Amino acid sequence: MSKELVPPHGGKLKPLILKGDRLTESLEKARSYPSIGLTSRETSDLIMMGIGAFSPLEGFMGRSDYQNVVNNMHLDDGTLWPIPITLSVSKEQADTLPLGSQAALIDEESSELMGSIIIEEKYDYDKKHEAEMVFRTQDENHPGVAKVYGQKDVLLAGPVKVFSEGPYPELYGHHYGRPEETRSIFSERGWKTIAAFQTRNPIHRSHEYCTKIALEVSDGILIHPLVGKLKGDDIPADIRMKCYEVLLDNYYPKDRVVLKVYPMEMRYGGPREAILHAIFRQNYGCSHLIIGRDHAGVGNYYGPFDAQKIFDEIGEDELYIQPLKIDWTFWCFKCDGMASMKTCPHDKTDRVLISGTKLREMLANGEMPPKEFSRPEVLRILMDYYKNLKTD
Repeated sequence: MSKELVPPHGGKLKPLILKGDRLTESLEKARSYPSIGLTSRETSDLIMMGIGAFSPLEGFMGRSDYQNVVNNMHLDDGTLWPIPITLSVSKEQADTLPLGSQAALIDEESSELMGSIIIEEKYDYDKKHEAEMVFRTQDENHPGVAKVYGQKDVLLAGPVKVFSEGPYPELYGHHYGRPEETRSIFSERGWKTIAAFQTRNPIHRSHEYCTKIALEVSDGILIHPLVGKLKGDDIPADIRMKCYEVLLDNYYPKDRVVLKVYPMEMRYGGPREAILHAIFRQNYGCSHLIIGRDHAGVGNYYGPFDAQKIFDEIGEDELYIQPLKIDWTFWCFKCDGMASMKTCPHDKTDRVLISGTKLREMLANGEMPPKEFSRPEVLRILMDYYKNLKTD
């Protein structure tokens, strides 16, 4: 591994997925264990631990780590960590699982045996307090808060073994990437500075502008879409992948961009999720994370630049990766191109303000967005998708 890349968070990658004889042996043993059903979010968190993206975590959090993360964004040992990674069960099931015992972890949707856990702790928790601290709201209409409220009442903690990465490697082929792989790619290309771009939407012109600012100041960029579960009105991953590919083929230098997907489920946690995004991008080998307007936000729960401000609240030595903060960007008719609040002197009536939400609304209404909104190749893919939705 190149010494020139930023080190993993906590100093060392800790992939937990088993292979070969260890996998075969552990799978056989796990089939005799009592089973715990995993929600889609718990499954995606387990996979993120499996591939080392959540290093230095080695399992679901115990009470002390949980409380410290919720209250002050750090693990019990002082390591920065903004969002609890937990496994919930009912009180009745918890009573049947003795401390020190092992349990099989089964994805509830696919019934696949995903891993196992040694149960070291069982503890109660305050869902409303977690929601308020992590998401800055107790409103159940917030999708991340709703997930917390939907959890069962007891949290289990302990180290895990991971047996599977779910459907992602097969679904996404060479676009699916693990931290060890991206680090190898960056090293082979001789890159030292790599900016990651987080997205759950097709890349419109505002996104494109942000990534090209990053290209001006970095050796390369990682376009890093999330392909875990999203809100119901978000555009599906397979459609987004077509949009990413056509855009990169036509408008980006191929030798300076890497496109890889990752399997986490979106929490819509705004500022705290931005810190989590930075931590695992550091594990992927990136030196910078692009943070634009309303990063990882939803609705009106966060200020437009709260996800940038939170990086000013953590210690300088807590992350090697740094935020690349970019102002609100837009197409300006008088500038005759993309600009930002920092570069454009013109009135807001001269601007096409771009957001993923606005794009989805126009497409859902059968309205073709203007070329200033997104590239025509991308818009054609999206228009076809929304037309097919109406005819299905």
